[in-house]
Order: sequence, then C-alpha cells, then structure tokens
Amino acid sequence: MTAAPPARGRRRAPTRIERAAGRAAALHRPRVLLALLLLLALTCVLLLDGYLRAEVGDDQRVRAGASSSGVPDDILDGGPILTFPGGRATTVSVPDRTIALTFDDGPDPTWTPRVLEILEEYDVPGTFFVVGSMVARHPGIVRDLVDQGNEVGVHTFTHVDLSYQSASRVTREMEQTQLALAGAAGITTTLFRAPYSSKTDAVDDYSWEVYQRLGEDGYTSVFIDTDSEDWKEPGVPKIVEGATPEDGEGASVLFHDSGGDRTQTLEALPRYIEKMKAKGYTFTTVSGAMAGADGAPRAAGDPLQASHRPATGTTLYEGRALVAAVTVAEWTVPALSAGLVVVGVAVLGRFGLMLVLARRHHRQRNGRRFGWGPPVTRPVSVIVPAYNEKECIGNTLRSLAASTRPVEILVVDDGSTDGTAELAEALALPNVRVIRQANAGKPAALNHGIRSARHDIVVMMDGDTVFEPDTVGRLVQPFADPSVGAVAGNAKVGNRSTLIGAWQHIEYVMGFNLDRRMYDLLRCMPTIPGAIGAFRREAVLQAGGMSEDTLAEDTDITIALHRAGWRVVYEEHARAWTEAPRSPRQLWSQRYRWSYGTMQALWKHRKSLTDRGPSGRFGRVGMPLVVLFQIVTPVFAPLIDVFTLYSMLFVDFRAALLAWLAVLGVQLGCAAYAFRLDREKYRYLLMMPLQQLAYRQMMYLVLIHSCVTALTGGRLRWQKLKRTGEVGMPSGSGG
Repeated sequence: MTAAPPARGRRRAPTRIERAAGRAAALHRPRVLLALLLLLALTCVLLLDGYLRAEVGDDQRVRAGASSSGVPDDILDGGPILTFPGGRATTVSVPDRTIALTFDDGPDPTWTPRVLEILEEYDVPGTFFVVGSMVARHPGIVRDLVDQGNEVGVHTFTHVDLSYQSASRVTREMEQTQLALAGAAGITTTLFRAPYSSKTDAVDDYSWEVYQRLGEDGYTSVFIDTDSEDWKEPGVPKIVEGATPEDGEGASVLFHDSGGDRTQTLEALPRYIEKMKAKGYTFTTVSGAMAGADGAPRAAGDPLQASHRPATGTTLYEGRALVAAVTVAEWTVPALSAGLVVVGVAVLGRFGLMLVLARRHHRQRNGRRFGWGPPVTRPVSVIVPAYNEKECIGNTLRSLAASTRPVEILVVDDGSTDGTAELAEALALPNVRVIRQANAGKPAALNHGIRSARHDIVVMMDGDTVFEPDTVGRLVQPFADPSVGAVAGNAKVGNRSTLIGAWQHIEYVMGFNLDRRMYDLLRCMPTIPGAIGAFRREAVLQAGGMSEDTLAEDTDITIALHRAGWRVVYEEHARAWTEAPRSPRQLWSQRYRWSYGTMQALWKHRKSLTDRGPSGRFGRVGMPLVVLFQIVTPVFAPLIDVFTLYSMLFVDFRAALLAWLAVLGVQLGCAAYAFRLDREKYRYLLMMPLQQLAYRQMMYLVLIHSCVTALTGGRLRWQKLKRTGEVGMPSGSGG
C-alpha cells in the first residue's frame, strides 16, 4: 500500500523507524568519537613509553674527534665547573682535598637505592645527574635522593649527544627533564652535565655552542677531573684507582648508578670513600664545591642545595601531569604487551582450530556414508521480511519461484513506503502471499510470517537475497534428523565486483563459513544467518519466537534453540546470494548492529554458563569461543597492528615486516583452504593484503564502537541499508 502524501501545510509525523533512526544518529557520533579516542590514547601511551625508553626519537650518534679551535683556552685548561656570570664563560675548580662525588644515568630502581644506602652510611653527599625519562619512571627514588640531602642535575631527557641536536631539541630535552624533576621532587635545578662529556679539554666547537646557549639560560655545566670508568667493569681496584685524584688535589669524580650492572660500583664505592677520608678529603656536592672555591666548602648533607629551586605554578602541575602520564604508561604498556601475546596466541589458535575442524567437517559431511536420513519432500514455507525492498524483491521472489522444492512464499511487508508490497503482488507469481503490517521491525515481521505459515518447516531469508533452484531442498534435508531444530545455509556475497564487495566476499568465505564448520562440529553454532536459515516451526514457537530483545534476532533465536535442546547444523551446499553493503558507512551500520546485537544476545543467555544439558554445553563451549574469537580477540587485535607499525618505525623495520608477512601468510593459507572448500576462485585473494591494511581496521573500530555502546547503554532498531538490486540469479557456482 503506497503511503498517502502529507496534507499541504502540515508536517508529516515521523514514523517509528524514523524516530528510532534519529535517536540512533544522535548517539552514534559520540560513541564513534570515543572509540577513535580510545585507539588514539593507546597509540599515545605506546609512543610515550617508546620515547621514555629511547625507542622513539632515539639518536645514538656520539661525536668524536671534532675541532676545538673555537673554544677559549682558559675553558679547555680550566676547572670542571663551567658558569656564565654576566654572560662571560668562567670555570671553577674543586677546592683542594675536596671530592664532589657525581653519579650519571640514573635513577635506577635496582642500583640507585643501594648507592644511597652507602652514601647515608658514610654521611657523604652526592650529586646525581639524572636522565629525565628515568626520573619520570622512578619519581620516588628522586624524592628519596633529594630528601637525603643529595643534589641533582640535568643529564637530558633521553641521553642523546646534544651537539647533534637542533636548538629546539636541546630546549625540549632540558625542559622535559625539569618537568620530570618538578613532578617527582617539587624542584628544578641549575646544574647540567652533557651525556658523553668528560673533562673540559674535550669540549669541541659543536658542544661549545650548546654550553654557551645553556649558560645564557642560567645553567652551570659540570665536567669531571677523574673518571672511575666503572661502566667498563674493570674490577674494583681499577675503579678506586681511576677515581683517585693526584695527592691533595680536589676533584669532580664520576661514577654511575645506572646503565648496566653496577655490582662493582657498589663494591668500590665504600672502599673509595674510606680511602679518601683516610687521606683527609672532604666530600661535598657540586654546589658545595662552588661555594668552597672562595672559602670553606659547604658541609656535607645540607638539606637544601644551592642549585635547587622550588617548582611552582605551571611547572609544578605540568611536572605532576607528566609523572602521572608516565605512571599510566608504565602500567599500561606491559599489560598491552601481555594482551598482545594473548591475542597473538588466540588468533593463531583460532586459525589452527578452524583448519583442523573445518577439514574434519568437510570430510565427514561429504563422505559417501554420510546422510541425514530419508529425503525430506514435504512443502516448505519461505518467509521474506521486507521493508522498502523495491529494488530487490523481484529478483528474490523469482529465485524462489524457480525452486525445485514446493514452497509457500510469504512476503511480510513491514510498513514499506516505496511500493514493495505492490511490486510483489504485481509479479503474480504462484504460491506468493503478501502480508502487510504496520512498521514494527524485522523480528515482528518474522513472527507474523511464522504464525501465518502453513507448513512445519520455515525458511527465513532477507529481501535482498536470491536462492539457487536447489537451495531450499538442500537447506531442509537435515530435518530428516529429528534432533535438528535449525539449519544455517551458506551465504555468498553477490556484488563482489567492487573492492569493498570483494573484501566482504573474502570475509564471508574465510571467516563466517570456516567458523560455521567449526561450530557445527562442536555443536555450538552461535548464529544462523538472516540471509539463509531454516527452522522447525514448533522449535521457534517453543523458544518464544523471534525476540525483539536484541539487535541480532538471528543470534538470539539460535542460542535459544540450543538452550531448548535442539541441534543446529550447517549445510554448506545450500547457497544464497546476498547484496552486501556498498559503502563504508552502510557497512559500518550493518556490522555495528551485528556486533552489538551479538553482545546483547550473549548477555541475555548468560545463564547458560551454569545450565545443564544442551544449554550448558553451549554456555561452556560455544559462548566462551564466541566471546574470545568474536569480541575479545578483535577488540584487542589492533594491538598487533599498532605494535607492528611502532616496531617498523622505531625498533626493527625488517623484523617487524617479516613478522607481519608471516601472519599474513598464515591468513592467506587459511583463506585459500576456505576458498577450496567453497569452490571459489582464488583471484580474490590478491586483495587480501589490502584488506588487512584497510578493511580489517574498520571492523576493529566497529567492534570497539559496539563495546563502548554496550558499556554506556543504547538501543537501535532494525536499520535499513540502501539496496540496488544488482544481485540476481547466479549463472554459475563460484566466482
């Protein structure tokens, strides 16, 4: 019945489905945005962690042998402390019989606390030149270090040779370390030691520019007089010897509290302190040495060092935010890494399980001795729910009319406004009845058809689907087994000539049909596709009919039949050709409904986990497999791509690429076997690499979107996709 045009001057009231669509659209965009933000947050956390570990932005170049012709001689020959009072470069030497004990590359959670214990035991202060990324990862150690009366200096954020870096990178390295110190201990510092620096006579023209620039910013650059070379692990005596200055001379002495195994450092440090104290030396910080250059050195263990400044205002809050973000990354990335392992094992395990069980299923069902029982020859009712299907309904009904099995065809028009019902009647095909109802949704249309059906076997299909002549006969033959309550057919993508259609064709053959073979053999089929499925009428009525509780009425009724004790099987030779979505937007809408509806159905039937009998079998076998393979694994599968891309960009491109190609090879092997079972042409597999790069990412986002909706609440009704009617009767079996 064609809808009457609205009266002039009056606005037509929106239909029920239009109101539902409006509510859905209002909720759709924020949830999509939230799904994208979650993926973006994951990427940012991974990049932050990589930056902290010097994987992102790492630069391992170390300059050596450069000219120092532009460096003033009094700097090259001067003391280890370089300052710029009034803009003029000046060096300061450590006073005689004074040791400024310095440590580089920390803080380290293993070694730094043990170094602090030794210093506290001997009442000796130290000056720790810390790496900002380490400070952000271990803020508690820095707080302990400062509270103990030690001094801190900047050793850059990522331990790069600043002489190779741009001015902006130098500024960033310094500022980020200062923020880390502010967040960790509430201070900033004026001390700086460049990575890979040593004595002032090693300053070259490139690094001199850096020191001058930092001097203008108020930094004091600190070099060394003696080097313990503990990083070489030369043995405890050699470390003590290397750190010892000439008799009576003061010295800035270098040790390390990170960067490797510091066992020898821990053994050498007490010996060194005892040796130098026995020679009459006093230990102080760098600031103490500077204060003592013109007088008595600052007393050891002063609670406040001259180089420290209290962090206030924006610096303090930004520092705390940085430390908090790093803490999140420190907890999140290991969890994500563990999740990656789980997902990888689950993905490969699924492939292996599908291949083994699909092969067994194929050999069992196609063996000479296999049979469902005596031929099922009685008439069948075919229910076609239709809402605005004028482009497709003709092809659908003509394919049914050509069936080799006697069929009653029920077209249940769900309030169409495009003349679908009139077109169906105008075809004047035999055994076709058109039933009209007010728009109420697909489940209501199916239930109306079930109540009106004259036969005890009902076939349900979509209004955009066509059957082959023998499809109905093959689909209902399993009902020769009285334990079978429903049969899933083999849905094929009919419009596979486009790129997005070809991608869906691969997915249907490889994912859906291999899955159904596996689930059939395990007797826990989760879904009979809406495009092609057959049911015992009494079984559907016993289960309460098609429910409106979920968006996936096909999954809901399938699980309900399992719980009622009926067997659900897959008939691979009963084929239907359906029109898949042609645009990304339509595809997103369809898959969102599928995935969200599946979650609703699983939650609805969650009590099957503790049931006995067939219901418990599905709950303890089928439901965990569906949750693992169709929800958990796809939700976390983006980890594989994110980590792969990250590894390609920042870690090892060749190894990451080979790993990705290996996984792709496994998938291609599975897909090729699935295509062989379905007798499909292999040429479509050429599009599979691109499918993995583009199509799969979209499916991940759809599922994440569905999970967000499930967590935040939401409800959608039957969503109508735009159809073209291009799928007609197939001319051949595959391809």
